[in-house]
Amino acid sequence: MSEVFPRPDGGERHARLTGVLFDFGGTLDADGIAWKERFFALVSADGIEVPSAEFDAAFYRADDALLGVVPTTLDLEATSRRLCRGLYAALGRTDRRRADRVAARFCADSRAAAQRNAALLGVLGRRLRLGVVSNFYGNLEAVCADLGLLQHFDVVIDSSRVGVEKPDRRIFLAALETLQIPAADTLFVGDSLARDMVGARALGMPHAWLRGASARGVPCCVDDPVLSQLGDLGNLV
Repeated sequence: MSEVFPRPDGGERHARLTGVLFDFGGTLDADGIAWKERFFALVSADGIEVPSAEFDAAFYRADDALLGVVPTTLDLEATSRRLCRGLYAALGRTDRRRADRVAARFCADSRAAAQRNAALLGVLGRRLRLGVVSNFYGNLEAVCADLGLLQHFDVVIDSSRVGVEKPDRRIFLAALETLQIPAADTLFVGDSLARDMVGARALGMPHAWLRGASARGVPCCVDDPVLSQLGDLGNLV
């Protein structure tokens, strides 16, 4: 077991960790930057100027269109290409070559981050149970395998496969029940306050916020660890 972490339930203040659960997008493939924000930066760099509210609406339309309908074997490159083509179409752009170039840049950045984080997962996995809990399209295992991360996880929970999304407590419980470890002894690491931190807190699960450079807000709980990059987790557990 590992170092002590503060409990979020206000009762006994510490719990020894036996497992760590991670969010995927923005956590394992980037240092606290969600896919929407990453694509916004890439699309802007591609010369498309669009108000953030309009971009957000277009991204969510493209994102929702993939939920539960992509093949479970679809890899990261094909997934990001479908998403980016849908995004460009929602923005009224029809040049698929531009969309594919943006998707390729997105994939390259994701692979670089995953390669950095794989070493950390390898170290943690020698003494802790590890898993992923993510709101995703149904092909999370394939994407993790494509990035060289799947081998490090004892469980992968994909919202489109289990039929429930974070912050619903049931998606976290699905991972805990598979691992057979209690919530109080499991750390959740994610970049979203609303989905990751709130969901973990509802179960009395310790949680660490991977806060991106542009993120706003304060930690969910007073004693929550705040990480600037996922590698910082190695100094805590």
